[in-house]
Amino acid sequence: MQVVSIKAFVKVPIFLSARHVYLRGPADRKLTKTVAIRAGMDKTLTLEESEFTLSEKLTYTIEELESGKDYKIHFTSIPGKAGIYRGVLKLKTNYSEKPEVIIRITVQFRTPSQSQEN
Repeated sequence: MQVVSIKAFVKVPIFLSARHVYLRGPADRKLTKTVAIRAGMDKTLTLEESEFTLSEKLTYTIEELESGKDYKIHFTSIPGKAGIYRGVLKLKTNYSEKPEVIIRITVQFRTPSQSQEN
């Protein structure tokens, strides 16, 4: 039996600090989470919204830290009714290697009295 070793470097076109955002807290307060996105290639990365399914529960902003390279997406909840909500933010990119970035989102709003008990 022969053993063959293979060494490889996998170049990831786009790095995400998290593929799933989970916000949990009282329904009457703003909750915030941030996801970092970084280009893994030597060409400029552009991001553009293609779908956002939780616009009644959250807002988001895209902050460009380094032009075409580093971004932060800040998700902030909109105070409202208690409940669990799930959705996605889909971003179109200019990379043919990864034309879309999908961030799944779960929001769990508790009533203020439940928050004080926990």
